[in-house]
Amino acid sequence: MNFLAPIGRVFIAFLVATGRLVAFAAVSVSHCVRPPFYGRSIGRQMIQIGYFSLPVVGLTAIFTGMVLALQSYTGFARLNAESAIATVVVLSMTRELGPVLAGLMVAGRVGAAIAAEVGTMRVTEQIDALTTLSTNPYKYLIVPRLIAGVATLPLLVLVADIIGVFGGYAVSVHSLDFNAANYLKLTWEFLQPIDIVTGLVKAAVFGFLVTLMGCYHGFHSRGGAQGVGAAATNAVVSSSVLILASNYMLTLAFFGA
Repeated sequence: MNFLAPIGRVFIAFLVATGRLVAFAAVSVSHCVRPPFYGRSIGRQMIQIGYFSLPVVGLTAIFTGMVLALQSYTGFARLNAESAIATVVVLSMTRELGPVLAGLMVAGRVGAAIAAEVGTMRVTEQIDALTTLSTNPYKYLIVPRLIAGVATLPLLVLVADIIGVFGGYAVSVHSLDFNAANYLKLTWEFLQPIDIVTGLVKAAVFGFLVTLMGCYHGFHSRGGAQGVGAAATNAVVSSSVLILASNYMLTLAFFGA
């Protein structure tokens, strides 16, 4: 039975890591609803996470919408269903591509930065210094980032939806010779409030996951500069995987029936 020992060790290590993450998330969320709150730190993190992520999210969204229109035209032209392109673009952007791509871009940009920043504070004992000065590190470091991630990512996704739909419109009208009025009419006819709401709910969940994983890996980093680098890598990978997994679960919850 010795060949089962490595499998058991991996499984137990996975359970231990999962329990540590759940406990960290529970403590962090509990501090999010209890005073005191550091408003200046929350505002600073909103700028770092939201405002400075606008360029990369906007570029990703507009090129995604343009490519989506081109690919949809290639497929639908074989079925003489070119009029469905507007519907496919707007539903794909608002339901799936907008929140998922924005979440992945923010995970790559913000998740690594949070893990590196918090991890550097951990290995240089700045977090221990905060505790010595009677400052709760969860309140000062974790809570502002979690609140900023949950608050700003839906706004980023809303902007990404608008830019992505505009990209599809621009390609359809100027490259595929669609009528602009008909394209906009089809877009508004098939767009429902639930499509936008589901995307924004997904964005809030993704923002929580990205900031949580960045804070978690940075908070528990060890081993100097090498540990900080590993924490940044693990934050991006874990948050990306969780975004994709939670996207399926949320889609199943909203549209599974």
